[in-house]
Amino acid sequence: MDVMPLLLLVAGSAAVAAVARRTPVPAPLLLVAVGLAVSYLPGVPDYTLDPDVVLPLLLPPLLYTSATDSSYLDLRAQTRPVALLSVGYVLFATVVVGLAAYALVPGLPLTAALVLGAVVAPPDAVAATAVARRVGLPSRITTILQGESLLNDATAITAYKVAVAAAIGAGASWAGGIKEFLIASVGGVAVGLVLMAPIHWLRTHLKEPLLQNTLSLLIPFVAYSAAEQFHASGVLAVVVVALYLGHRAWEVDFATRLQEEAVWKMVAFVLESAVFALIGLQLQFVLRGLGEYEGADAAWYAVALFLVVVAARFLWVYPATFLPRLLSARIREREDNPTWRGPVVIAWAGMRGVVSLAIAFSIPLTLHDGKPFPHRNLVLFLTFTTVIGTLVVQGLTLPPLIRLLKFPGRDTQAETLAEANAQAQASRAAEQRLDDLLSDERNTLPPPLADRLRTVLERRRNAVWERLGQVNPVTGETVDDTYRRLSREMISAEREVFVKLRDGRYIDDEMLRTLLRRLDLEEAAAYRETA
Repeated sequence: MDVMPLLLLVAGSAAVAAVARRTPVPAPLLLVAVGLAVSYLPGVPDYTLDPDVVLPLLLPPLLYTSATDSSYLDLRAQTRPVALLSVGYVLFATVVVGLAAYALVPGLPLTAALVLGAVVAPPDAVAATAVARRVGLPSRITTILQGESLLNDATAITAYKVAVAAAIGAGASWAGGIKEFLIASVGGVAVGLVLMAPIHWLRTHLKEPLLQNTLSLLIPFVAYSAAEQFHASGVLAVVVVALYLGHRAWEVDFATRLQEEAVWKMVAFVLESAVFALIGLQLQFVLRGLGEYEGADAAWYAVALFLVVVAARFLWVYPATFLPRLLSARIREREDNPTWRGPVVIAWAGMRGVVSLAIAFSIPLTLHDGKPFPHRNLVLFLTFTTVIGTLVVQGLTLPPLIRLLKFPGRDTQAETLAEANAQAQASRAAEQRLDDLLSDERNTLPPPLADRLRTVLERRRNAVWERLGQVNPVTGETVDDTYRRLSREMISAEREVFVKLRDGRYIDDEMLRTLLRRLDLEEAAAYRETA
C-alpha cells in the first residue's frame, strides 16, 4: 500500500490552510482553489472520493467536533428554525432541484433528477462552520446555521436512499419513504440517547487521561456505526451524543479536558483541510466521465442548476422565517421580530460540501436490470459544480454581504462585564469554601501556602476587571498583554536555566522534562487567566 499520496494530501492541505490564516481568504476557499489547480499538474495521483471512507470515517469526527463546540441550550432555543431548515428545506430543495434538472436536461429520468436533488440539497456542516467562524456572524444566525448543518445530512441521506431505490427499480413509495425517514430519524436519536449516558459515565470514571482521550476519539465512530447497524441515522446518533457530552463536559477531569481540546483541534484542522482540498482534486476525475455532455451544454446545465439551488433557498427561508409569526400569536410573543437582513444571510450561507460529493459518488453504476444508471456522470458533474459554485461564489461574497448589511457587532464591554460578574460570584463561593476547609484542622496549611491560595483567587477575580482598564500609553498593551508578556519572560528565564543544568549534567533529561512540564502548565494557566 502506497501511503505517500495520503501523506502529501494531509501535509499539503495543512500547509495551505496555514497560509490561509495570513490572508483575507477563508481557508475552505483557498483549499478548494489550490486543489483545482493541483488536479491539473502532471503526476498527481487520483484522489477519488470513496463514500465508504468519507461517510463512516470522515463525517463522524467532523460532526462530533462541531456538535461538541455547539451550545445545546442555544440550539434548543432555535428548535423551530433549525427543524424547518434541516428537514423542511432539504425535502423542498430535493423536489425543486429535481424538477428543475428534469426540465433542463433532455432525457434525464425524473427519478435520477430527484437523486440529484437529494444529493445537492444539504448545506455542509464543515463549510458552514468554517465560514461562520471566519466572518463572525451574529450568534443567533450562527446557531441556526450550525444546527441546520448538523442535522440536515440525515434528511438528505434518507431522501437519497428513497430516490435511488425508485431510480434503480427497487420500488419506492411515499409511504415507504416516510417509513424510512421515521426509522432513520427516530432510530438515530434513540441510539444517541441510549449511548450518551453510559459513555459519559465512562468519561467521568476513567482516571487516566490517555484512556479518556482514546475513548473520546472512538465515540463518534461508535455512535455512527451502532446506529447504522439498526438502519438508523448515524449522523443523528453522533450529534445527540456529542451535544450531551459537550453540555456536561465540565464534569470531566480537567486534564482530560485540556488534552481533548488540543487533540480535537488538531483532528478538526487536519480533516477539514483535507476535505476541502479533496473537493478541488475531484475536477479531473469528474470531467473525464462527462462524455456527450462536454462543452457548452454541460456549462449551461451547471450554471442553471446553481441558480436554481440558490433561488430555492431564498424561496424557502423567507416564508419559513415570517409565516410562523403571522400564523401564531405565541411565536410573536416569545420571539423578537426578525428583520429582513437575517434571512438574507441564512439564505446566502447555504454552501455545499464534501457530503454532497460523497453521496454522489455512492450512486450505483447500474440499475436492477443491469443497464447503466442514467446520466450518472452528469449527476456527478452537476454535484461537483454546485459544490464549487456555492463555496466560491457564496463563500467569497458572504463577508462583504455581512459588512454591507451592517449587522451590529458584539458588545465586548457588556460581555466583559458579564464575565467579571460571573467570576466575582464564583470567587466569593470559592473563598467561602476555602475558609470552611481551612477551619478544619485536617486541612491546616502554613500561612504562606494559605495566602498563596487566596492570592491566586484574587488574581483570577481581578483579571477580568483589569481587562476594562486603559492601555499602556508607552507600549499600547493592555494590562493583560503586559501580564502575559512578563510571565512568559520569567518562565523563559527559568527554562533556559533548566536546560543549562541538564547540559552541565547537574540534572538528567527525565528531571528536565518534569520541570519543563511544570513551567508549561504555569504558562498555560497564566495565559488562560487573562485570555
